[in-house]
Amino acid sequence: MDSMQVYRGMDIGTAKIGIADQARVAHHMIDIADPGEDFSVARFQAEARAAIANIEGRGHRALLVGGTGLYVQAVIDDLQFPGEDLAVRARIDAHLDSSDALAAAYSDLQTRDPVAASRIEPGNRRRIVRAFEVMEITGRPFSSFGAGLNSGLAPVVKVRIAGLALDTAETSTRIEARVQAMAQRGLVDEVRTLAAAPWSRAARQAIGYKEILSFLEGEIASVEAALELITQRTRSFARRQRAWFRRDARIGWCNADNKLSAPLDAVMAWWSAP
Repeated sequence: MDSMQVYRGMDIGTAKIGIADQARVAHHMIDIADPGEDFSVARFQAEARAAIANIEGRGHRALLVGGTGLYVQAVIDDLQFPGEDLAVRARIDAHLDSSDALAAAYSDLQTRDPVAASRIEPGNRRRIVRAFEVMEITGRPFSSFGAGLNSGLAPVVKVRIAGLALDTAETSTRIEARVQAMAQRGLVDEVRTLAAAPWSRAARQAIGYKEILSFLEGEIASVEAALELITQRTRSFARRQRAWFRRDARIGWCNADNKLSAPLDAVMAWWSAP
C-alpha cells in the first residue's frame, strides 16, 4: 500500500523489500510502473483490488501492508475519483513554475477549498494542480471527492487493521537512522541513474528523491544538507501519517516501541480468528 514502491528502480529511497524476501513470499503492487509514468491512486485501486481477488481465488488471504493513507482507503473503501482533463492540468501547471506562483496557488486553494488545502503540503505542486483541475472540470470542491477516514464510506474489502504505535521520539530516531542507511546503500547514485531517463512529476516529488535531485541539480549545496532535509520532511510525513490513521476507528493499535514479538502475537491472533 505504497504510492512510490510501484515504481521500478526506486528501491533504496522507498525501502522496498529485497529480492530475496520477494522470493520467499509473493508480493504485489511493487515494480508495476516505470518512473516516467504518472501513476494514479485510481489505477492503484483497480489493480490492488484485482490482485486481492486473484489471491482469494487461489484460496489464500492477502496481507495489506504499508502506510500511504489515501491508497489504503482507496483499496478497502468505496472511494470514488473524479475524471481527468490533461489539457486543463497542463494549462494550470504551466502557471506554477516559480515558488511564488505555487505559494499563491496554495493560498488560493486555502480560500476556495480549505479542507483540501489542509490535506496537501504547500510545496506539493502535483496535488495542488490536481485540486484546481478537478474543481475546474467538475465545479465541485476537490475535498468532496475524498472526504477522509471519517466519511463513513462503505467498505469494499473486508479487513481487520492493526497499527504499530511508536513513541514520537523513537520514531524520530529511527527516521534519522533510516535516512543515513539509505545514503550508505547508494541513494545518491540511485537518483542519478533515475534522473538520466524521463521521470514523472509524481515520482520526482517522492521524499528522498526530490531532495537528492535538488542536490544533483545544484539547488542544495551538499549531500549532508539534502539528507537533513529528507529527515525533516520524513518526520513531518510521519506526523501526518499518524494523524491520518488515528482517525480510523477500525484500527487496533499495538505498542511497537520495543521488540515486535508482542504486536506480532496480537496480529497473528487476529489473522487466525474467523
